[in-house]
Amino acid sequence: MDDRVAIDLKMFLDDKVKQYNRPDFIVNDPVCIPHRFSKKQDVEIMAFFSAILAWGQRKTIIKKCGELIERMDSAPYQFIMQHTENDLKALLGFKHRTFNETDLLYFVSFFREHYARYDSLEDAFLVSGCHFTMEQSLNYFRRYFFSIPDYPLRTRKHISSPSKNSSCKRLNMFLRWMVRRDDCGVDFGLWHKLKPAQLISPCDVHVDRVARRLGLINRKQTDWQTAIELTENLKILDPLDPVKYDFALFGLGVEGEM
Repeated sequence: MDDRVAIDLKMFLDDKVKQYNRPDFIVNDPVCIPHRFSKKQDVEIMAFFSAILAWGQRKTIIKKCGELIERMDSAPYQFIMQHTENDLKALLGFKHRTFNETDLLYFVSFFREHYARYDSLEDAFLVSGCHFTMEQSLNYFRRYFFSIPDYPLRTRKHISSPSKNSSCKRLNMFLRWMVRRDDCGVDFGLWHKLKPAQLISPCDVHVDRVARRLGLINRKQTDWQTAIELTENLKILDPLDPVKYDFALFGLGVEGEM
């Protein structure tokens, strides 16, 4: 990307970030679900569920997440940490696409184990040592997530990782919500150990299509290396906060401006 193209593209995408990175964006997006809560752990838990269940129409995703909140008595963290075996019956029968009650019960078990030791879900993504890449972080998280003995094998498909050459769209979206900090009211910026500069851009169908038309992606397939390629090109525009452009690319795709 030559300097003139980069300058023009940055001006265009910066304007689109301002257009889409605003409270109006929340209303029809799964990020509206964690915005129903104020307690940090409730936000983390429901942001994670909202990201993992982000398949298909956004209206349906939001509806299923709302159902899940109701099944957990509108207090996810309290339900997870204080539930009895009898309480878990309220989760039976939950289903969204290929995510079912078996997966949900394991997620609850994982959260209970994790929060018994840590105050924040951020610790689940922190690799030992001062310097680590997001690739290392996501691979570590998947191993950690399935560290409970006798986890259901079917649940593994719901947690992606670079080691499986996945673009990790849902996890990267979740991390954007938790890590990015601005005063626009969409992303939460709850976490401070992971930095916005470390984030990798989510690569959903809208982002992928628009990014290719803008010359930000040349790789034919959509996988982890594609997400890296996109992010590296976005770092040319803003090295400290490249993933803010997810708003612009997604918004352009959804609104059909490209």
